[in-house]
Amino acid sequence: MRTEFLPFARPSISEEDVAAVTETLRSGWITTGAGCADFEDAVCRRLGCRSAVTVTSGTAAMHLALHALGIGPGDEVVTPSMTWVSTVNLITLAGATPVFVDVDRDTLMVSPESVAAAVTNRTKAVIPVDFAGAACDIAPMRKMASERGIALIEDAAHAIGTVRTGGEEVGSIGTAIFSLHPIKTITSGEGGILVTDDETLGSRIRQLRFHGLGVDAWQRGQQGRAPQSEVLEPGMKCNLPDMNAVLGHRQFDRLDTLIDRRGDIAKRYQERLHGMPGIQMLTTSPTTDRHSWHLCIVRVDEEDAGISRDAFMQGLRDRNIGSGIHFKAVHTHAWYQSHADLWRSEPLPNTNWNSERICSLPLFPEMTDADVDDVIDAISEIVPACERVSA
Repeated sequence: MRTEFLPFARPSISEEDVAAVTETLRSGWITTGAGCADFEDAVCRRLGCRSAVTVTSGTAAMHLALHALGIGPGDEVVTPSMTWVSTVNLITLAGATPVFVDVDRDTLMVSPESVAAAVTNRTKAVIPVDFAGAACDIAPMRKMASERGIALIEDAAHAIGTVRTGGEEVGSIGTAIFSLHPIKTITSGEGGILVTDDETLGSRIRQLRFHGLGVDAWQRGQQGRAPQSEVLEPGMKCNLPDMNAVLGHRQFDRLDTLIDRRGDIAKRYQERLHGMPGIQMLTTSPTTDRHSWHLCIVRVDEEDAGISRDAFMQGLRDRNIGSGIHFKAVHTHAWYQSHADLWRSEPLPNTNWNSERICSLPLFPEMTDADVDDVIDAISEIVPACERVSA
């Protein structure tokens, strides 16, 4: 058994990352400044998008986008329940109605058909999710949304660096949101990026992130605020500090290297978990060319494995191995259960099935092959069905 605990995620911080942040701390300018501007420019150059706006979290990026689109009472927003709660919280706080659609049982992503079936004349936006680092089938959804005058925001919190079949990198077309949380593929400590090919939307998001002022902290310069900037509309305070931005930028520069190692680890999991009774990995969607492997997810099917998901996770903990749940479906959370009048849904059999069984295994670039083998060996010990098969 392992003597050292293996977490399910750990940020990959290099000495160059530390040096960049240290240099910023010593520069005399640590809030939104040249570091943010340089990071945003790098994102635009890679993706070919017209605007990239850094903010304090992916949640903040979604909040600004919903606000900029005027989402409010009487509106509906179509999205999966199999997602992190922040998106649905924001829809609800705006006074709009979340409309949940089911996901594919094995990719955990919505289909264009399920989204189209949920759209009504009250639908103001659609928010599909690129799950775990794979890419959803977004082209038909874009077409439908454009024809019906509906906004589409791609929740790409898991998918920075993901490439669709045909070579389209996620975020290069339309409007998308990335997360830079510490467990994501790259991190800025905390942070998020909204990318869009709509320059007007990008400019508005940039304005809204800093009180709705006509200029931001960097544009005003370091020596005071003359002339005094004007509020063009009430905004928020979620601009990313430079000390976070330079960390994100340094990580972004080696995004492909980090994804390559994540892919190697995932392949080892796939090879060794194949055929293990009751332990099912997700299926990569056919619209994904390069998976960024934010998460390595299995479903623990008690009927076949002989162990519940919770007991499985406890068994890993007992062997000094961490795991996580990504995610408990939003509609099953206590508040949404007690406020069922504030949302509606299509039937959700696949969402419910996965919500009860889903589990994330350790996956981060610094893991060794031996670490992966430790996880697999632990699973083989924990799952009763493995003993029946070997016997």
